[in-house]
Amino acid sequence: MTAPRHIAVIDIGKTNAKLALVDLSTLTEMAVVTRPNIVQPGPPYPHYDVDGHWAFLLDALAQFHREHRVDAISVTTHGACAALIDTNGALAAPILDYEHTYPAEAVDAYDAIKPDFAQTGSPKLAGGLNIGAQLHWLFKTDPTLKGRTAKIVTYPQYWGHRLTGVTATDVTSIGCHTDLWNPYEGTFSDLPTQLGIRDKIAPVRRPSDILGPILPEISKATGLAPDTPVCVGVHDSNASLYPHVISQDGPVSVVSTGTWVIVMSMKAGGAAALDPSRDALVNVNAREQAVASARFMGGREFEVIQQGQGVEPTQQDVSAVLDGHRMLLPSVETGSGPFQRSEMQWHGDEPEVGTGQRSAALSFYLALMTGTCLKLVGGAGPTIVEGPFARNPEFLAMLHAITARPVFTNSAVTGTSIGAAMLLGGDESPPKLAQFETALPLETLRTYADLWIELAGAE
Repeated sequence: MTAPRHIAVIDIGKTNAKLALVDLSTLTEMAVVTRPNIVQPGPPYPHYDVDGHWAFLLDALAQFHREHRVDAISVTTHGACAALIDTNGALAAPILDYEHTYPAEAVDAYDAIKPDFAQTGSPKLAGGLNIGAQLHWLFKTDPTLKGRTAKIVTYPQYWGHRLTGVTATDVTSIGCHTDLWNPYEGTFSDLPTQLGIRDKIAPVRRPSDILGPILPEISKATGLAPDTPVCVGVHDSNASLYPHVISQDGPVSVVSTGTWVIVMSMKAGGAAALDPSRDALVNVNAREQAVASARFMGGREFEVIQQGQGVEPTQQDVSAVLDGHRMLLPSVETGSGPFQRSEMQWHGDEPEVGTGQRSAALSFYLALMTGTCLKLVGGAGPTIVEGPFARNPEFLAMLHAITARPVFTNSAVTGTSIGAAMLLGGDESPPKLAQFETALPLETLRTYADLWIELAGAE
């Protein structure tokens, strides 16, 4: 079989579900289609619309194959998500939304068995952001569910299972603040045994492994060749990180932006001395290495503040914000991030919704939150920004000013799709990065940042 060139990437983010077609020879996206990832309210609880996504993905795969040809499939999804598969290969229960919250007694009962941060690199997180908390709640709520569950797979492999019939988990998803994994030893934590599910978790594999060829019914529905390979798949932030894991020799910091802003530091010994109370944690990259990380819900905060009325700021808008010290202080989303005990407030006059000044102040806030996360993980080397914030010059300018290190951007529409496609090849020519340059005065930006740090109580 010849090496695949056109990779269809299933990319399920918290906000949107996407299918992208990536040309591995040029590392460019030939086509991208999306649909909103609207959580279904229940019963029995808030859950993902996997059947709606599935119909959308099959239609898009058929369209991409007719128009361009699909040689292989890769999958990347948000973390904090697991699927329970029954003996017939169907879902034993709907896939629980990680933002669902649990009663205090359930939280306390889980806290009593949750492994220490020193073992898992996984802090106590809100709702179901720890997969272990989801599983604990699901099994307590429905005592028959554990018996009906044959295999537990992480979310990328749910889609892989629907495509191939093969069950697996991948090391980046099982290592993504699940409480189920010890990232330092590369093995399960104590929790799977505590929950009685050690033998139910599907085999842990590297994202670049081939899960299998597509099922005959998938070939028939889409027109794809019966031997079309599907790789195991990867957690989305680690998809953004992957091209730099394989191409960067020295320290590098990667900022993956979307609903979540995930900051990852690739340097020797970088996973030590993290503060779990500030949403610093350990991820596991596609090569099974522990990676110091920190995050906040930057994309969600952007939506909340802009209220759907974002306006590109002018130079006058930017100057007015800087000179007037009009700034947004943390936190917009208080359930995660480095300032969970702080409620958002405006310093100076709050810019009106739908104005360029509001956009500029928000962009600076997001950069300063990102800079705080970089400090928490000991960020070093150049900073590479992936995703939508890579197209925000005010965000990039502030980030460059406060780190005093080069900032690079990836021009890909969806940085995750390129990294996920590269699981199937393209190592010899990683994505081309552009170094960001700004005409904004760096000292003025730093003066603004110093005041923000003082008012926010940032370290």
